[in-house]
Amino acid sequence: MSNTIWYVTKYFSPKTANSPGGRGWFLVDEMRRAGYQVVVISSDSNNLVELPVLNERVTLQDSDGVKIVWLKTMKYSVAKSVRRILSWFHFEWNLFWLNKSQLPRPDVIIISSLSLLTISNGLLMRFKYKSRLVFEVRDIWPLTIVEEGGFSNGNLFVRGLAWLERLAYRKSDAIVGTMPNLAAHVRQELGVDRPVFCVPMGVSQGHLNDVVDVPADYAERYLSSSKFKVVHAGTIGITNALDVFFNAARAMRERTDVEFIIVGDGALKQSYQNQYGDLPNLVFAPKVSRDMVQSVLEKGDLLYFSVHDSRVWDYGQSLNKVIDYMLAAKPVVASYNGYPSMIDESGCGIYIPANDTDALVAAILEMKSKGRHTLEQMGAKGRTWLLQNRSYSKLAGDYLDILFPGDVR
Repeated sequence: MSNTIWYVTKYFSPKTANSPGGRGWFLVDEMRRAGYQVVVISSDSNNLVELPVLNERVTLQDSDGVKIVWLKTMKYSVAKSVRRILSWFHFEWNLFWLNKSQLPRPDVIIISSLSLLTISNGLLMRFKYKSRLVFEVRDIWPLTIVEEGGFSNGNLFVRGLAWLERLAYRKSDAIVGTMPNLAAHVRQELGVDRPVFCVPMGVSQGHLNDVVDVPADYAERYLSSSKFKVVHAGTIGITNALDVFFNAARAMRERTDVEFIIVGDGALKQSYQNQYGDLPNLVFAPKVSRDMVQSVLEKGDLLYFSVHDSRVWDYGQSLNKVIDYMLAAKPVVASYNGYPSMIDESGCGIYIPANDTDALVAAILEMKSKGRHTLEQMGAKGRTWLLQNRSYSKLAGDYLDILFPGDVR
């Protein structure tokens, strides 16, 4: 019988009729294609993706040969809420009592954060099945909520999460992060060197095939200008640090040859419209479906993203937004203080200091001065590098080498 992998995570984005899936799906699907048996155990409380409607406490689903066990779990609508934490505990309770005898015995169990609480069930399952345990870090907690959520290191909840994080680092057989410099964080937390591997976000055939043009009236209304278009696409919220983008638009309001376009929706959109809606060089475009993002980005000249100045980024980043931007074959400028990433490796753009409006204005003018041909070449470098280095078939192969060291496939 083939080796069996359990991928256990509270938050999983499956393949559906309307979505090609997320990173977890692409990896387990490629592992299945490589001849491994894969079981995913997850919950239905992720309100950011399309999930099946569960009527039972446990629902089994077969998705292209990947067995998915869905656990019905408490829902929540606000990320920073008590219900979210209660939902974490509810998932652990259901996972603990899940009748696992119906599932193929695991050789490796991957516990993927969030939630950190799942490492407790992971350790129990590792002991029961005598399997290897891999701890996967997709978001560094509690560091993220301390740096960006306003929590104190002395907060009892934060201290509890920190204890769980260190437990996971100490007791796991392998540590895998989506961020390239996670090893530095692990070393800082434990005071010792431990092998840490990176399996970042990637690009799938679904990304390449799942592209639809935006409607003609949308393109005409929001994207038809002949000006030099600086585009940000994605959520408009507090974590996206978009003040610099809007302040740069205000600083360049007299430039009739540059236009700022923000595509998306979010909690702060109305506030930004109230503050900056009078700018003649700023366009607020409605959110588009996932399969139209590429056609929107391709109409820009320069793509922009930003993050807050935070210690989180000292350990690197692997953001879906960067994948989308590079896939669009457009140059990128980002307000980012942190560990280098694939934008540096590919040469498809530049980083400027976070929270620095003057630096963004200077970067836009510098990029514009290069001319369209040079910018096209720069953007093409990003797409080419991405397809060569970040395909999910390659990343899944790298992951399998970590899960089953010494195996010959």
